[in-house]
Amino acid sequence: MKKVLIAVDDTKGSKAAFETASRICSCIRPESIAVCYVEKLEGRSLMDDALLSISEMKTLKEVLEGTEYQEALDKKAQAVVAYYKKALEDKGLTGVKTVIRKGHPAEEILEAAKAEGSEMIVIGSRSRRTTRLFMGSVSREVANSSEIPVLLVK
Repeated sequence: MKKVLIAVDDTKGSKAAFETASRICSCIRPESIAVCYVEKLEGRSLMDDALLSISEMKTLKEVLEGTEYQEALDKKAQAVVAYYKKALEDKGLTGVKTVIRKGHPAEEILEAAKAEGSEMIVIGSRSRRTTRLFMGSVSREVANSSEIPVLLVK
């Protein structure tokens, strides 16, 4: 396994999944690790309840460009990926790259994995909005749509 993508966000579940991912990466020592964070442009309720079309997403990205809201999203994204990158580097892992994307999380994670040439995706299996019995909608979509192995971490 030479290239791994770890999908992260700012939730407790993501931190737990990241800990497992970092232990695995410490053992397999991949050549590169992409830490991927996706900015949810529409906000939680709209993003989780309805998927915007490609043209709507493009319009939203254009409208938000240069706004204080977008700057806040970018600042948060930078802080999140910097935290995880430092944690990996503190464990002696090298080749860590940060990837920040905007849009629907599952689609963007899959696109990032493809763009990075990743051989495996590591993602947390539950979101905040689901019960203990189900995996989160993003992790489910990634697992069901991925062409490469996906490690779902509880």
